[in-house]
Amino acid sequence: MLPPSRVRRAPTSGQMARRRFLVAWTKRLLPVLALALLAAVVFWPEIEGTEERARVSFRRTIQPRAEALRVVNPRYQGIDELNRPFTVTARIGEQEGAAEILNLEAPKADIVMGDGAWIYVQAEAGRYDKPAGRLDLQGDVTIYHDTGTMMRTPEATVLLEEGSASGDAPVAAQGGFGTLTSEGFRLRDRGAVVVFTGRAHAVLEGGR
Repeated sequence: MLPPSRVRRAPTSGQMARRRFLVAWTKRLLPVLALALLAAVVFWPEIEGTEERARVSFRRTIQPRAEALRVVNPRYQGIDELNRPFTVTARIGEQEGAAEILNLEAPKADIVMGDGAWIYVQAEAGRYDKPAGRLDLQGDVTIYHDTGTMMRTPEATVLLEEGSASGDAPVAAQGGFGTLTSEGFRLRDRGAVVVFTGRAHAVLEGGR
């Protein structure tokens, strides 16, 4: 018989001890790995759903929001239905969204009449609907007419293209005729006619 290709040697006592140690730890480690794998299979859908919900919530948080367009000392000019000019100014104008509707701080409006007369309006705050030519005013609204008449009321609406104004809040007026208070007013025909509505009280001057 041919001699073996290599001589096999019996393992030493140290090698036997290491093998017994590895076998013992392998028996303990295999059940732990099996349990970990089973747990991963069971709980993986929950982990996946949690990550997806967190991702959706994060996207909602970082979505950009449209900010209002803010303008200092805005000035808007136009003409009424009879080609008479009017001007709207303010300390600050703020437009929200794409619609041409502006929130105004300290708004003022000048309306020129056909005979060269003019009406001047001012307030603490207002809302200007540019396409409709409507100016809603609030807070110490004051209306001047170049005849010397002045009216004051908490709120009023001015239709710039029609050259009219109205309000249903208490109003106080004074001018060359005297003084007058009422529960509302209607300014028509571009300031030529003023109708005081509700209960009215007048003190006339000069025996009028």
